[in-house]
Amino acid sequence: MSLSLPGSLVSTEWLATHLGHPDLVLLDGSFKLPGVTPIAAEDFAARHIPGARFFDIDDIADHDTTLPHMLPSAEAFEGYASDLGISNDSVIVIYDTPGLMSAGRVWWTFRTFGHDKVAIVDGGLRKWQAEGRAVTTELTPVTRGSFRASFNTSAVRSKAQVLGNVDSQTEQVIDARSAGRFTAEEKEARPGLRSGHIPGSLNLPFNTLTNPQTGELLDVTEIRAAFEKAGLDFSEPVIASCGSGVTAAALAFGLHLAGKDDVAIYDGAWTEWGQPGETPVDTGPGTRGAAK
Repeated sequence: MSLSLPGSLVSTEWLATHLGHPDLVLLDGSFKLPGVTPIAAEDFAARHIPGARFFDIDDIADHDTTLPHMLPSAEAFEGYASDLGISNDSVIVIYDTPGLMSAGRVWWTFRTFGHDKVAIVDGGLRKWQAEGRAVTTELTPVTRGSFRASFNTSAVRSKAQVLGNVDSQTEQVIDARSAGRFTAEEKEARPGLRSGHIPGSLNLPFNTLTNPQTGELLDVTEIRAAFEKAGLDFSEPVIASCGSGVTAAALAFGLHLAGKDDVAIYDGAWTEWGQPGETPVDTGPGTRGAAK
């Protein structure tokens, strides 16, 4: 019997029931900032959900740019996905260690390359282990798949597009970084970057969307309320940003659960925007329309 997803968010119970299904590809999409040890790949080697394969956000990327983990070309992504044993009929389920830090980036990447049979495990590895479920160090042999990508240009925004939007305010920009980084009260972790935010943008730290004790997503009504409290208008399109394009996808996933899919991600994010140069930077609390 073929496998179908109950939605874009699956429970640990659902995953435990369907582990080992031939249609299922389970991916550990955990990610850590540069300099944090052990690195995510080492964590995966030490323990992961049985049958999982590691989706390395830094490796599955465009290596012709100095910016971190930018989307690769469609052709390159086809090779990466196929090497992970993924085909176009695969049902992909993703988790990360905290619950929703980087799993959203992997979810968004597959959808951007035309694959929508993809979901995230609610609560991630944290909840899985808290329930006493099995983890392993064993790697499952992978048979190469055959994945063909169809790139969705509307899912991504460039620096030039975001710069134009500072004046036009056609799309709302919402930033997933911490409030301190957004307001410039805290310095950026990556050296050489200016502090602050894109003028006219809003701020909603990505971890606002999850339960701090369990890593599980908040109820959809609470997710919507969090975005609205941040100033977001659900009737208008959105660009999500963050430090390097990872946690912005957590906001995109939260908006998706709340029924909003006209959301793009600024892939270069603050790592590109905050470099020394002429891109405008604001500090202090964000207010949409402040750049007008």
